Amino acid sequence: MLVNLVEEVLAGHRRAIAKAITLVENGAESKESLLGQLYAYTGKAYVIGVTGSPGAGKSSLVDQFTGELRKRGLTVGVIAVDPTSPFSGGALLGDRIRMQSHVLDDGVFIRSMGTRGSLGGLSRATKEAIKILDAAGKDIILVETVGVGQSELDIMNAADTTIVVLTPGAGDIIQTLKAGIMEIADIFVVNKADLEGAQRTITEVESMLDLDNDPEWRPPVVPVISLYGKGIRELYDAVQSHRKYLEESGKLRELRENRMRSEVIEIVLEELKKLITERFKVAGEFEDLLSQVVERKVDPYAASRKILREITQRTSSLTGSV
Repeated sequence: MLVNLVEEVLAGHRRAIAKAITLVENGAESKESLLGQLYAYTGKAYVIGVTGSPGAGKSSLVDQFTGELRKRGLTVGVIAVDPTSPFSGGALLGDRIRMQSHVLDDGVFIRSMGTRGSLGGLSRATKEAIKILDAAGKDIILVETVGVGQSELDIMNAADTTIVVLTPGAGDIIQTLKAGIMEIADIFVVNKADLEGAQRTITEVESMLDLDNDPEWRPPVVPVISLYGKGIRELYDAVQSHRKYLEESGKLRELRENRMRSEVIEIVLEELKKLITERFKVAGEFEDLLSQVVERKVDPYAASRKILREITQRTSSLTGSV
């Protein structure tokens, strides 16, 4: 059954892609095998992240940009990350509603996903969904983040090009002047550029960029009115320029290699966390030691080191017996 699903995903079948993403989102036991079999077919799609504060018009921008990509004959995968429902665990807003114009287009696959408690704007399942869409043959994958401000930095570890969306008079400039979200931008978009204060916003961002004396890549500032599709072609050109820069400088390969290394370490840390959690669930396991911490007979650092030593020794003995 899993073999058939893998074949159907590789063939680009929409229902199979949707099913595969649901498997990883729900943490199904078969997800590791699924992703393992798809991995060899990944690495071809170009991933673009779209981030910014809530209300900046990210969804309408992604909608218009998807249309521009389709005009150029490119297939597109869209992952719209929304706040997680406290009841179902699913995406709360459902950005697919805002992208109805592409629903019947076979060249576009749109999926809303919840953050699942991730404070960085993306869940691990989101990154795995990117791999599925990549293996399914999508040329471009757009990831619209939930919009949580400065803490939303995960996208830089998932996207090749990161677009930060700002709006005039919304206080975004104060955020960009701080370390954090400003530093992840490869391209700035000033959306709703027909509003009063748009030119001032552009000038302030440009002034901020002037503070970097010797940038290898200076993020362009693109004015856009996403409601009417104005500036979308210029945004496409800016993305293409950044992609060309990354490819010619060798930074795209370096970026992706570092991403893969980080992913392996991230998975190891997750597995270690599960292992330690399971150990604590065992009746009486480490209970005496924890009681000593409560009674202040042992400090928390000494206790944690002892727990880690015991878990490491047990893991080593199990590995040696295999």
